[in-house]
Amino acid sequence: MVQERLCPYCMKVLPAQVTSCPHCGKVFVGRNPAGSLPVGSMLGGRYTVGEMLTMDGEGILYSGVEDLGGFRVTIKEYLPFTLAAERGEDCILHPKKGSEVLFKTTRMDFADLYHAIQRITPATGLEAVLDVVEANNTVYAVLEDLGGTPLDEWLDARSATLRAEEACAMLRPVFEGVAAMHKIGLVHRGICPENIRVMADGRCRLAGYGTVGLRTAGSGLHEQLYEGYSAPEQYTTAEFEGRYTDEYSLAAVVYRMVCGQAPVPAAQRTVSDANPRARTLNPGVPAYVSDVLQLGLRLRPMERIQTVPQLYQALSSKEYTAELNRTMKPENPAHPGEQEVRRHLFSVKGLLAAILILLSILILMTLWGILQKRGEEPPASVESQPASSEVMEPENLVPNFMGLQYAQVQNNREYMGMYLFYVTQEYSDTVPAGQIMQQEPEEGTVLKAGETIRLVVSKGPQMTEMPDIIGFTQDSAIKELESRGLIASCFMMVNDGSYAAGCVVSTSENAGDSVEVGTVVTVYIAADPSVQITTTPEGSSSSEETAPPEVPAEGAAEPEQTTNE
Repeated sequence: MVQERLCPYCMKVLPAQVTSCPHCGKVFVGRNPAGSLPVGSMLGGRYTVGEMLTMDGEGILYSGVEDLGGFRVTIKEYLPFTLAAERGEDCILHPKKGSEVLFKTTRMDFADLYHAIQRITPATGLEAVLDVVEANNTVYAVLEDLGGTPLDEWLDARSATLRAEEACAMLRPVFEGVAAMHKIGLVHRGICPENIRVMADGRCRLAGYGTVGLRTAGSGLHEQLYEGYSAPEQYTTAEFEGRYTDEYSLAAVVYRMVCGQAPVPAAQRTVSDANPRARTLNPGVPAYVSDVLQLGLRLRPMERIQTVPQLYQALSSKEYTAELNRTMKPENPAHPGEQEVRRHLFSVKGLLAAILILLSILILMTLWGILQKRGEEPPASVESQPASSEVMEPENLVPNFMGLQYAQVQNNREYMGMYLFYVTQEYSDTVPAGQIMQQEPEEGTVLKAGETIRLVVSKGPQMTEMPDIIGFTQDSAIKELESRGLIASCFMMVNDGSYAAGCVVSTSENAGDSVEVGTVVTVYIAADPSVQITTTPEGSSSSEETAPPEVPAEGAAEPEQTTNE
């Protein structure tokens, strides 16, 4: 049965094959730009696409309608314009030549992100992910239509700043939602007033999800960073991002709410940090709140508040803030003007070095003239010895980083001060996540200070979500598992007529679980009721280990393995 479409404007049922709504008169053709989905397109047999709302480096956000329940949704399409070629009237998306691998891996990251958020929403202060649909050689995330008012617009409409306790009360659901993301290993990376909605009850909810590629400069996608709210580590691929990245952004949002302006952008602060304290901008901000925001907005990740719960507790408790001040490392450099002082010292040193080099050259020329007058060759020692004032660039032997956790390198000030690191991540079935598995150049190579070392860090084994294949035919189940990198091992189960013959009854992995790619999944297929099953699956130690959750009939024979060739 073909599902009826609803008009994305008036939400009334549309006749088949129409290009305009007979109820509200809206014409669908030409509403969306070329390259995007046309208004009225159907996804997953239950979602009708509406008008394009916004576009970023990762894809397009559309309005939409859920046709079965008759409610509005938003639909995010994965369409990275730096990696995707133009698509034709069939709406199939193709990668640009040479970008096939990156397109595929980032598309997988997009699907994994929204599948993970789907499992923790809507019971948090996060915009709920309702569904993830694969179609047109790409992925679509179906999101709830949040409504509400963007926090940046809400703040601009106010004439006064908020008190710290008011800001915390409004943002509490967002703090809880971000903590829930961190608990399952996700980092938002896009927390800012633009992506926070103020709801009718005055409390806030967070939207604006994005993959790491979208929210990190130099990743291959056209990055989307938020000036004043994106953390310093997001401006380079050489730094890992973590929970402290979202903590920085949330501290920046609170700063905006209590001070009336955003912090100085992180890229600018790394050159010359002149971000004023909150209490300087608004003397009404309590001293301890000003201290918390100062700790939360530190440039170096390891020196700032590490988690969102810590930030919330500190904003709510003067005593906890005092404890943080006692236990956290002092910020380095301690004074905003220190970089100017250093630059001045370097310029003086450079001038002195130039003077010494000139004097050395004059002395050598004088000695050469004296020796020639005497008819003697200049001593070899004079030629071979460099001037004592010559500036030599320090050279070092590259250490062995193989097998170390990247966090050990990142937290080592000697390494980070001596070299630049270009870090990439790859899946590995043998190397634990976070461990360095490749380096270039090799250990012992002579390298000048400031040159780049390339590191490859393990992401651990590649994981995929176990699909729900109960009720699938055997062939369909095998194809679905293979599409996710899983291996099907099928066994026939005795059937007293309770199950559809030839269809999946149960599996050894639960639907929705995270499973390592390459895992062998045992699939139990219902036999025809007339078939007598007499053998057990190979490798079974007991019927209790291999039988599905439901036993079809008392005294039934054991299952028989089928061929899968």
